[in-house]
Amino acid sequence: MPQFSYKARKRSGELVEGVLEVPDRSAALAQIQRSGFFPLAVTDVKAGATPAGQGATKDGVNLMSLLPQSLREQMSQKRKPKLQELATFTTQLANLLNSGMPLTVALTSMTHLQTKGIPAEVSRELKQEVTEGRSLSDAMTRQPRIFTDLYVNMVRAGESSGSLVPVLRRMAIHFQQFAEVQAKFKSAMIYPAMVICVGILLVTFFMTVMMPKFIEIFNGFNIELPLPTRFLIGLSTLFTSYWWLLVSMVVAVIIVFKRFQSSAAGGRKLDEWSMKLPVFGNVVQINLFGQFARTLGTLLQNGVPVLSALKITEQVMSNRLIREAIAKTREAVTDGKTLAQPLAQSKLFPQLMVDLVRIGEDTGDVPGALNNLADTYEGELQIALRVMSDLIGPVLIIVMAIIVGFLLMSIFLPLFKLISSIH
Repeated sequence: MPQFSYKARKRSGELVEGVLEVPDRSAALAQIQRSGFFPLAVTDVKAGATPAGQGATKDGVNLMSLLPQSLREQMSQKRKPKLQELATFTTQLANLLNSGMPLTVALTSMTHLQTKGIPAEVSRELKQEVTEGRSLSDAMTRQPRIFTDLYVNMVRAGESSGSLVPVLRRMAIHFQQFAEVQAKFKSAMIYPAMVICVGILLVTFFMTVMMPKFIEIFNGFNIELPLPTRFLIGLSTLFTSYWWLLVSMVVAVIIVFKRFQSSAAGGRKLDEWSMKLPVFGNVVQINLFGQFARTLGTLLQNGVPVLSALKITEQVMSNRLIREAIAKTREAVTDGKTLAQPLAQSKLFPQLMVDLVRIGEDTGDVPGALNNLADTYEGELQIALRVMSDLIGPVLIIVMAIIVGFLLMSIFLPLFKLISSIH
């Protein structure tokens, strides 16, 4: 009978190892769970054994390998879930495990729970991988579009420490907090975006429909038209007769901007500018510092080693300047320096963050210091977003008033000039 070596943890967190003689991996996993252990890995001790789950085979041929590459990629692709969807999935899994369900039973139940954005197929594949002896974190690495490095490493840390349920709960809170921050940021931008879109549509309608009628009226005047009116007539002609040129210019600007943004130097410069813009730059900085503190603090709190935590945090951050600073911090920590030293040397992170991280290192509670920082920045972000929203409204009103005033002035000036010439 085949032999399977296993690693598991008791509910107390103690690591246990052993060897079982059972027909297959499923039987080994079932016996481990009946013993009240949490399985981490089950391996066939027979030399050269091929792990299951690598694709169904027939006569030694992997059937998946017979499919075209494009079809295999299409079959394996899944939509990246939103943070709120990931938080819901994580909370459901934590609740099932906390009720005492074995992992495979909990994953089976997850296939019947409706989690928007994460299909039941994900839980089904995870259950299959775990049944074949892999740990949950290893199973999640096979679905990188669903589970990021941050997610996988935190689950692995929870498995190693025997505290998977608390880790899942903290991770769900982490995703929930980020989802709320994103929602507030988006809601603050909805009003100005709508005003700008409506303004563009109104100006386009005026230039293409209304202005040509006024041009016919102006052509009947035997007077020299004022400069603002001539300028408006030129714009109207551009909109009506040379619209293709206008569209080409817009497309060209978008292409140039995209290429500049995708280049290393251009993207870095845009990230730098975004942090220096009036009002908006302050919001961007607060959001970035809060995201950095929350991500790194959550990883360290859940037992992820500091170098791995810095690497994952670097990948999570979207701003290139922040990523470069984190990479240099990771190199410095590798050389034996404390976390606060390279953060201070970067001249990018605020002094408050550096001081609190240094205090956290002195007291042995860096995760607590970072999480307190994240709470502080999230509170400041709400205030900054409110200030930005309060300022954007009046600014847009002033801009729209200037545009409408210019249009009215351009229309009425010839009329005033004609009336004055009659007298």
